[in-house]
Amino acid sequence: MKIIIATDGSKFSTAAIEAACDLIHEDEKTWIKVISAYEAQVPMAAEPFAISAEYYQQLDMFADKTAHAAADAAARIIKGRFPGDKVEVTTKIELGRPAEIIIECAEKWHPDLIVVGSHGRNFWGRLALGSVSDAVLHHAPCSVLIVRSKESKK
Repeated sequence: MKIIIATDGSKFSTAAIEAACDLIHEDEKTWIKVISAYEAQVPMAAEPFAISAEYYQQLDMFADKTAHAAADAAARIIKGRFPGDKVEVTTKIELGRPAEIIIECAEKWHPDLIVVGSHGRNFWGRLALGSVSDAVLHHAPCSVLIVRSKESKK
């Protein structure tokens, strides 16, 4: 089985990682690709004061570092649950819109399943902020499991 797990390092992503692990049968070879994507920090045109390019560069470096940390933490959780060689874990860190990165990876890698966490936003929150899980659900070339954490069910 081939599984993509998307992570941003949040508790919602951790719930998705745990749910994906629950689906794995130890007697079956499984390949997992952990994806962590981040968007470039771009200056806003309507800023009332100038912020240096160095500031945005620092933000990009921080976002990259955070994405790497999220992917590495996810890989550690999975490898901790499956210490043998039946589960192969790789990580992928990409700059770009997370939903697009996840879908593009799925189109190239052909997984059986994509697992993502849900922040549990309502209609207006998804409309204002967008929803990675919603976009992946509607555009993925394979099955998608959207996992809600216990906190988002309240």
